[in-house]
Amino acid sequence: MANHILLVDDDENLRRVTEYNLTSGGFEVSTAASGREGLKAFKEKTPDLLVTDVKLGDMNGIDLLEKIKKESPDTPVIVITAFGTIEMAVKAMHKGAFNFITKPFDRDTLRLSCRKALELKSLRSRNRFLSDEINRITGTKGLETANPGMKELLRTAKIAANSEATILITGESGSGKEVLARFIHQNSPRKDGPMIAVNCAAIPDTLIESELFGHVKGAYTGAVSNRKGRFQAADTGTLFLDEISEIKIDMQVKLLRAIQEREVEPVGSERSKKIDIRIIAATNKNVQEAVNTGEFREDLYYRLSVIPLHIPPLRERHEDIPALITHFLKKFDAPSGFRVSESALAEMKNYSWPGNIRELQNTIERCIIMCRNNMITESDLNLKTTPNSKDSIIEEIPDEGISLENIEKELIIKALKKTNGNQSKAARLLKIPRHVLLYRIEKFNL
Repeated sequence: MANHILLVDDDENLRRVTEYNLTSGGFEVSTAASGREGLKAFKEKTPDLLVTDVKLGDMNGIDLLEKIKKESPDTPVIVITAFGTIEMAVKAMHKGAFNFITKPFDRDTLRLSCRKALELKSLRSRNRFLSDEINRITGTKGLETANPGMKELLRTAKIAANSEATILITGESGSGKEVLARFIHQNSPRKDGPMIAVNCAAIPDTLIESELFGHVKGAYTGAVSNRKGRFQAADTGTLFLDEISEIKIDMQVKLLRAIQEREVEPVGSERSKKIDIRIIAATNKNVQEAVNTGEFREDLYYRLSVIPLHIPPLRERHEDIPALITHFLKKFDAPSGFRVSESALAEMKNYSWPGNIRELQNTIERCIIMCRNNMITESDLNLKTTPNSKDSIIEEIPDEGISLENIEKELIIKALKKTNGNQSKAARLLKIPRHVLLYRIEKFNL
């Protein structure tokens, strides 16, 4: 389909000649004889390019340029005139004109300028599309925030992105740790390199070394060829180690060496390989507690947390819920006109979201599939709890204050009593890892 050009000129003869020259050059052209007529034509069918004379009788072409740019900033405008001055040209370019051409001009000059203007518009549109696709695929669009704490976190993350320092991201499951890691990668000098994500908790202990560092042929039964590990795959880019606290102590020693020396030794090989990567790690656990209990090496913890970043849970930033809903509606291609009722939005704002952003995402995806009336209502949400029900331990904090330690101790005692002393079951009741429960039992001398 030919590019559509709107030509605005109050000189009928020149308008017809220019229209013919552009049409014979392969463009689709519509015309207007005045500024007001041009504005009306522009609003009725937004053209790909506007070509306007300066003197239009009822309006100055520079004023028309300014109005068009307010209406559609991405539409390129070429200004033509028989009374061109340097001052006028500067003013036109300052207002956003793509080019300023003085009459008389030959037809090839105008055609070439039109093609360049349309090529630039196409490139900008393509870049915007690619940027939106990156945000859609990685989910980083969901990091837009109205929460002051999150704004400060993103500001810090952007500053940290320009460094080579290792980063440790902490936060509850589903709060967006990998999304933040991708945000850092995309704002770093390494953005053109790969971003390799590894879920350390999903890899068996017997395979974790091979997965991270690679192996050579014959290193173990089944190693039929050489294989690069994740460290080498991330060369020149970023390696994201999710659930880093799940790596066993013996593997932590090797991981520390790889991070410090920036080299890895594939399983079965006696030769080290240099790597050029940036490390970002993440966990949903309290690593400091794991250090205290001896389950995580202190030297590795400090090596990873050069820049610590903590993502607050969704229940602490309910003001972000409307924007996140809009993001997920677009991500899952909700039908045109699909919306959320005010009552459903109010319920989502008041809900505690124990599964954080991942739970919200799953809720919106389910509603898009199941809702029949293009609207999410309260009944569609199927949220399991309310914020002030069984999740609430006390009604309010008394004026004289309250001991958090005593509440924690009492809950552990009740959980152990309920499970007849079974520590694993008690940990599940309290929704904490067993090793954390053991640490607190020892802490309280229970």
